[in-house]
Amino acid sequence: MAGNKKEREVLRGLARQVAEIAALPVHEETISAHKALNALKPVRPMVMIDQVCWHEMNVGDELTLRCEDSFCRGLETRLRRTLYQWKHMRGDMVIEPFLDLGKAIRGTDFGLRVVEQTAVTDPTSDVLGHHYVDQLRAEADLEKIRMPQVWHDEKATAETEARARELFDGILTVRMQGACPVFAPWDRIVCWHGAEETIMDLAFRPDFMHRVIARVTEASLSMLDQLEAQGLLGHSQGTIHCTGAYSDELPAPGFDPDRPRPKDLWTYAMAQIFSTVSPAMHYEFEIAYATRWTERFGLCYYGCCEPLDDKIDMIRRLPRVRKISMSPWVSVEKGAERIGRDYVFSRKPNPAFLAGPTWEPGRVERDLRDTLAACARHGCPVEFILKDISTVCYQPRRLWEWAEIARRVVGQSRR
Repeated sequence: MAGNKKEREVLRGLARQVAEIAALPVHEETISAHKALNALKPVRPMVMIDQVCWHEMNVGDELTLRCEDSFCRGLETRLRRTLYQWKHMRGDMVIEPFLDLGKAIRGTDFGLRVVEQTAVTDPTSDVLGHHYVDQLRAEADLEKIRMPQVWHDEKATAETEARARELFDGILTVRMQGACPVFAPWDRIVCWHGAEETIMDLAFRPDFMHRVIARVTEASLSMLDQLEAQGLLGHSQGTIHCTGAYSDELPAPGFDPDRPRPKDLWTYAMAQIFSTVSPAMHYEFEIAYATRWTERFGLCYYGCCEPLDDKIDMIRRLPRVRKISMSPWVSVEKGAERIGRDYVFSRKPNPAFLAGPTWEPGRVERDLRDTLAACARHGCPVEFILKDISTVCYQPRRLWEWAEIARRVVGQSRR
């Protein structure tokens, strides 16, 4: 049994609230709007909020946990955050009448572990400073990057499923979800090699870096092959990289929910450390390798924090791309002009607007409206994804008000 009687009552009470919200008809409308945007035929811009500084959000004990059992605490955290976000900063979130839990998939690592030093500024936050120890100094170190050996711990999956079903029986459906893998090899490489070392070696040891990225790419594709062969891929994604993933184009014809294929899924790819490299170098060391990954999937979201407004022509060479990240450091006008009607302009408003000593809602609204105006001039389908919110200076109402402003602004844009 998962937890004691009191903990079970706490979780079932929260689950009932989630189920009541999931039954609201507004979700059908929101899903339809996400689908329209992802089909490049938007009815309006969409708004999503993710990667929240939850340690600063608790108001009126809405996020205070009552459970002690670790499994129950994890579920309680998810449920409370879902209810909190729906109440205070929902944007265009969708709440569905099921709870996805990950299957116990083992052996997906590539051999190396991160060795680092961290710096802490707020002990209640999980946002840290990192200094990575270089483990890829010489040619021989490439052997440390191993091909994964994927396997399914069926016993652990069954135990998790049984515990969750016992807790939520008759309220929320429990789904055991497989892996929805992504291609972010340079995030791995930076953690193994160091940021400065990676950038310097791209310039001064290009052959070595080609061997590094080639080996990580082979390991990634081996992992994907094994996940597909063993029926361990997920399906029916509601989000992809913090954005709505609903689409009438997925899954592909011939879909079998017991054995999903990459072409039934969204993926995303990114190379955040490439913020300072040229389009030519970005293509040579990233896109040329990412192509082997994205061509196997149904749709792809490309980019994260790296500015891509000068690299749209390069991204056009990457198969299956449907959304392109437009980070806080892009020229909105230039990005909109180059994207045009061909992709979703996935705008990441600057979370620093919420982190300063003073809160300026007028600045937030001007920034959103400037983006909408640029996208209107160039016919871009657009969405706003507020993420990487490391602090709101312990003033959660800033985030609530940001959500209100964004919903009002995008609502006016459809008139």
